[in-house]
Amino acid sequence: MAWAFDGMLLPEGVATRVVVGAGEPERLPGRYAVAGLVDAHCHVTVAVDDRGPYVDGSIADRRLDELAAGGVALIRDVGGDRVVTLSLARTPGAGRPQVVAAGRFLAPGGRYFPRMHDPVAAEDLIAAVEREVADGATWVKLIADFPVMDGDVPRPETNGPTYPDDVVAAAIVAAHRAGARVAAHTNDPVVSTLIAAGVDSVEHGGALSEADLQRLAAAGGAWTPTLCAGIGAMRRGTDAARRWAAEQSERYRTLIPRAVELGVTVMTGSDVVGSVAEEIGLLVEHGLTPEQALNAASAAPRTYLRRSDGDDLVTYTLDPREHPEVLTSPAAVVLRGHRIR
Repeated sequence: MAWAFDGMLLPEGVATRVVVGAGEPERLPGRYAVAGLVDAHCHVTVAVDDRGPYVDGSIADRRLDELAAGGVALIRDVGGDRVVTLSLARTPGAGRPQVVAAGRFLAPGGRYFPRMHDPVAAEDLIAAVEREVADGATWVKLIADFPVMDGDVPRPETNGPTYPDDVVAAAIVAAHRAGARVAAHTNDPVVSTLIAAGVDSVEHGGALSEADLQRLAAAGGAWTPTLCAGIGAMRRGTDAARRWAAEQSERYRTLIPRAVELGVTVMTGSDVVGSVAEEIGLLVEHGLTPEQALNAASAAPRTYLRRSDGDDLVTYTLDPREHPEVLTSPAAVVLRGHRIR
């Protein structure tokens, strides 16, 4: 089956005709379209209960269907049930997002949520990296800094590096040698050391500076700020959480536009508690133009993750640059030639 769209293709903003699939095309509803949204920081096997986050491989199908219905055509899963996510990356289902997978979370004992990972000691980190890549991971997810854990609860004011700098540098070299790239969870000033060591993608990046962004841009790196999982979630929290969110917003209103200006690939990511639509809105709130925010949710991450549009198309009745609320309710969704909405 083939599908045709006549209207404005975003983020380029050009009037065009797009046909996906094979055969005589049927016209899709909507006057505006993107070639599929991208969730570059996603966990399709992570759930949350009253104790916090935990890995549950059984929820992956439901999460992929939810993402697809929202117009997400490509995800980078950056940690979870490695058996499930690496399998999804090898054999994507029809009418579902393409999956780029990192496999497991890599963190030592007592320095990450205990129900999210099997601890990896510093002396075993390189071997763990090599195993993930050998089993099909094209990315490696390093928990580069994290608080000390008291059971399921992070201890306040204890965030710091999880592995020695030389071990992290050697692990990054091992990943690159095996043909994979490294995404690092980091909210600590150790991000400067990570960039110097060659990390490919900064996740969250709560301690990034302008100098860090300059070095990351020069290296051709990426940043997924996950605003909905950080600032967005904190705005719904305690007074102290809302104060933190306000302070972080002030920094990001300068840093995010500067990152794009420098050439860092800024990408949208929902993490566990957000959505790509929410992230686009927060990127605009934090200084990007609507076109730049849509680019961060479509063309830019596709290029960076080395994935074509794959006959993907998402259409909207109104212009999402002026009516961002329509991002939550596409008129039509076609993923790899299969219309699912």
